This record gives sequence, structure tokens and C-alpha cells, in this order.
Amino acid sequence: MANVADTRLYDILGVSPSASENELKKAYRKLAKEYHPDKNPDAGDKFKEISFAYEVLTNPEKKDLYDRCGEQGLREGGGGGPGMDDIFSHIFGGGLFGFMGGQGRGRNGGKRRGEDMVHPLKVSLEDLYNGKTTKLQLSKNVLCSACNGQGGKAGAVQKCVPCRGRGMRIMIRQLAPGMVQQMQSVCTDCNGEGEVINEKDRCKKCEGQKVCKETKLLEVHVDKGMKHGQKITFSGEADQAPGVEPGDIVLVLQEKEHEEFRREVNDLHMVQRIGLVEALCGFQMTITHLDGRQLLIKYPPGKVIEPGCVRMVKGEGMPQYRNPFEKGDLYIKFDVQFPENNWISPEKLNDLENLLPVRSDNPDIAPDAEEVDLTDFDRSQSSGSGARREAYNDSSDEEGGHHGPGVQCAHQ
Repeated sequence: MANVADTRLYDILGVSPSASENELKKAYRKLAKEYHPDKNPDAGDKFKEISFAYEVLTNPEKKDLYDRCGEQGLREGGGGGPGMDDIFSHIFGGGLFGFMGGQGRGRNGGKRRGEDMVHPLKVSLEDLYNGKTTKLQLSKNVLCSACNGQGGKAGAVQKCVPCRGRGMRIMIRQLAPGMVQQMQSVCTDCNGEGEVINEKDRCKKCEGQKVCKETKLLEVHVDKGMKHGQKITFSGEADQAPGVEPGDIVLVLQEKEHEEFRREVNDLHMVQRIGLVEALCGFQMTITHLDGRQLLIKYPPGKVIEPGCVRMVKGEGMPQYRNPFEKGDLYIKFDVQFPENNWISPEKLNDLENLLPVRSDNPDIAPDAEEVDLTDFDRSQSSGSGARREAYNDSSDEEGGHHGPGVQCAHQ
């Protein structure tokens, strides 16, 4: 006998786990003929079990999953297809889809669990740095207090007979000998509720819906160091429904863009503009931090700030989550603003040159060197940009169609 994890589906068809496909088909046809609803109206559930077992065992992937992992493999793999939940529950106990998605079993393994309510919560970088407590108002369903979530008077709610309280009707059509089709549709008698209530016995407060809308006020604590995308969970605070364990309310932090600072993990980055005189002669400046403190930064004369260079202030980044006394670092990138053209007279320019480091020696210039003009760079006119001239790609013979790359100053 083949070594399999579970034999219940094989037992339903009355075959061994080593049965061939022909043996499975032969056993199915024999049982389907005996228990078909047209011939045996009281054997509907038995016929569904036979169809389910045959469908799984004749599908190579599902059969392999069942042979290796048994019932649990089918549960987690979602085997069986739509409409098979009740059949799976009848055979193994517990629904086939009870382990899947937000409609799965509850945390205690009993009640079905409702879906989570997920909401974005926009926060500023200041909120994430300093921490914040805020109030959030949400609307949710709660069990009706007038009827205790029953929808009507005691005993007024009855299970729908045509669908047996499932809310869905399952119909089986025989397409050909040994081939059936199972279809599922919403029960029209109860509109998919699985229950019926006489109009006169309906609860006046909830109108038979079993739940009412209620406004919930949540106190939300945004802790220091929390990050964009981090979740704050309120367990069991989502919509209520009869026989269902409420899901959670989940708030997802959405960090708003800051005008001055940019966050990378626990570090902060910023760009600071300074003039040429500050870059060459030192400076004293203040930066207003996210908690309102003024950081005084002094840079000594004689130490040069190069355009685009980055300097660090230790321990002035973001606080670590749940360890707020430990902080990242603050990185400042300097944007050195140069003077405009002709900002100084030629005489003073000569004096300035005498104060600056000596020019580097000019390389030897060949007698036939060609002098060219150095002009301002316009990216839209660059042949290397995405907007290439159409004439460059056509077959015209115009001269001067090829231009060398423009000359520009590279800033680090």
C-alpha cells in the first residue's frame, strides 16, 4: 500500500491509495450512479462527498498535496474549489476555507474572525520625532443592544429551510455519464443571510440587520522614533457581527514630506545654503530642530567648505523606536552660493586674486590650438538629453549636424 498521510478520501470511493486513475473512475461511476440525487434524493450529501473525493484524487497537484500533507495540506492549499466548504467540513470537520484570509477562524480557534479595518494616519516628521497623542473618530458596526444581535424577538429568527442556513444553494447537473457540474448561487429565500425573520417580529432599532452604526473615539499614541508604514493596532475594535470575532483596527502611519529635513532610517539629512565668504572664512549659524531647539553650529576660519560636501552632527538624528535616548545623526549638505557675474570691480578682483592660492601652471599651448567659446549650459540643447533633434536622426545632408558635448562644471 502507498504511504500516504490520510486515507479518508480513498475510503469514500472504496479504493486503496495505490489505485490507478481507471480504478478511481470506475469506483466513482459506480457510487455516483447509486447516490445520484435524481435516483436517491436523500443522498445529496453523500453524492457531494463522492464528487469531492473524485475531484481531489484525479487532480495530480491536489492528490500529491493530499497524499503528502493530508487534510491540512488541502486546507492550506485551498483545494476543492468553490462550494466545497460544507463538504470539507462534513468529511474532516471544520471548513476548508476557515484557515484562509480575514474570514478565517478566530484567535481562539472557535468563532470565525472578521476582517481588519485598515486606515492611513498622516503624521509629520515632528510627530515622529517628539511623539504625539491624538484622537481619531471612526464609524463601525456594533451588535444591536435592543435585540442583542438577534435581529428580532426571541425565537423569531429561523434558519432558512431551502438552503439549510448556509445562505447559498448548491445545484448539481449531470453533463455526461460520469461527469457532473456543481453550481453555487445565493439563496433567494433569505437573500444569502441563511436566516429568515417575519416582518412583524423584526427589531425596530436595527431593522433586522443585527448591527447598528456607532462612532468610536480612539486615543492614538504615536511613539518617538516610529517610521513611515509602521502599524498601530487596536485589537478586536473592528466591525462586530453575530457569531464573528471582531477583527482589528489597524492604523498605518503615512509620513508627510518635510520642508527642511529628510529621514533615512534613524538619520536626518538637510541641505544648507551658505555664501562663498562663509565657505572660505568660516561661519556661525543656527538650525531649528524638530523639537524647537536651536542648534548653534560654528565652523572655524581657515577650514574650507567645498560645494556639495557633507558634514555630520553626531546624535542629532531621529530617536530610536522604544529607545528614544539613542539617536541617529544629522547630515548637512552644503550648497555654496557663488556671486553673480561682475560682482566686483577689476581692480578689487586683482586684489582678491592676490589673497587666493596661486593659480596652477598653464599647460603648454600648441601654436595651432583652436580657441573656442565657453558658454552657459542649456540641458535642452544637449545632444545627450532625451530630446534629441529630429534632424539628427533623419537622412538630411546638412552640415554641422553633429555637435560635441557641452562643457559644464561638475558639482559633487
